[in-house]
Amino acid sequence: MSDYSGREAPPQMPSRWIYLLAFLGVVLGGIFGGIIGFGLARTGCTGDCQAEQLLGTIVGASLAAIGTGIVAVLALRAVSEWNVKTR
Repeated sequence: MSDYSGREAPPQMPSRWIYLLAFLGVVLGGIFGGIIGFGLARTGCTGDCQAEQLLGTIVGASLAAIGTGIVAVLALRAVSEWNVKTR
């Protein structure tokens, strides 16, 4: 049985600021991934390449956000394990 009740968060949960920081990290990673994808598509294409640049931006942003999200989830799990208090 748990010692907390109602809407209170479990004591080992990270603070909301850590969740906000993780979210902002994922957004920032996605933005930078989009910039890198756009740059790669722009460098590798000659002529009218708007569709390729859009595709490079979307793929780059998606892959970077997914990768950053995985790292953020692992970091949040590590923080919650550090906060576990033994009895």
